[in-house]
Amino acid sequence: HRPALLFLSPKALYTDPSSCRGRCDEPYSHEDECHCDPDCQSRNSCCGDYLEHCGEERFSRSHDAISDEELLHVSEQLYGADHNKAQPDDITINPQHRAGPDETGLQEDRSPKPLYAYVNEKLFSKPTYSSFIRLLDNYQRATGREEEVTAEELREQDVFLHEAMKTELVRKLFAFLRSKNRYGSEQEFLRDLKEMWFGLYSRGDGERDSSGFEHVFSGEIKKGKVSGFHNWIRFYLLEKQGLVNYFSHNFDGPWDTYPDVLGLQFSWDGFYKEVGSAFIGCSPEFEFGIYTLCFIARPGKACHLSLGGHSVSIQTYTWTKSTYSHGKKYIATAYVISP
Repeated sequence: HRPALLFLSPKALYTDPSSCRGRCDEPYSHEDECHCDPDCQSRNSCCGDYLEHCGEERFSRSHDAISDEELLHVSEQLYGADHNKAQPDDITINPQHRAGPDETGLQEDRSPKPLYAYVNEKLFSKPTYSSFIRLLDNYQRATGREEEVTAEELREQDVFLHEAMKTELVRKLFAFLRSKNRYGSEQEFLRDLKEMWFGLYSRGDGERDSSGFEHVFSGEIKKGKVSGFHNWIRFYLLEKQGLVNYFSHNFDGPWDTYPDVLGLQFSWDGFYKEVGSAFIGCSPEFEFGIYTLCFIARPGKACHLSLGGHSVSIQTYTWTKSTYSHGKKYIATAYVISP
């Protein structure tokens, strides 16, 4: 039995949490503030617009709901389409010390060597990698400091999104979400990706100091601790510069190829991360696509997927204090948890 990675549990939904629009026949969850499954009337727990969207009129068709089985199927499709992932000889990792549940908070370096013994940096010349890496230095890592977004940085966001859209993986994701009536066109999909991931909001005192992309992929420092920072490429590049010190790992996924999953402890410039889960060796578009799928399908919940025949779950949270585009929610965070 593998130890679960730690996560907290605020509650929010990508769609309106008090509406059944797009949620008909969604599996019951006690976390939801109201429900849209066929038995909600007998429990007296339906959302106020249940009959409008899910009753006789069925304005919001039940087949637009994304089932647990469909998530397992589409995640295997995306896993199989990750043609840009690292091959076994592209990366050598040295996980060293395995930390028990009572050790992750000790802030002790139990691994004298770096996590990454070798990475084939030719990977980074692939278009999605190179455009992704250009995004990583666009942020002030301290929360509470206003982000200034230049025209060049906006162009870099567009380049990454368009390179990702060229891949079979993201095209499969778009086709699936379009089949579920989430998007009507590629342009609408790309606009929404840009807002949900790169749109700025305030984690501090009103300054627009954060975004989903910055938090998840680049990492932030908040209240003296590392916040977010779930990306293997970012970790490798900073470890190579001597800015990240790998301490230990508390979880190692069941995969014998890439992408793999590690739960790890490390310090970044002296700031500590108690459990920083990450996919290892996946392409940027894989991680971006899997997190997007789960944020749209199971926002604020554990999202259960299948990758290479193995179960894995993604936890996402929505940013609840501000919205875009008529009430849509920004990504607060997304990361992998053990099944």
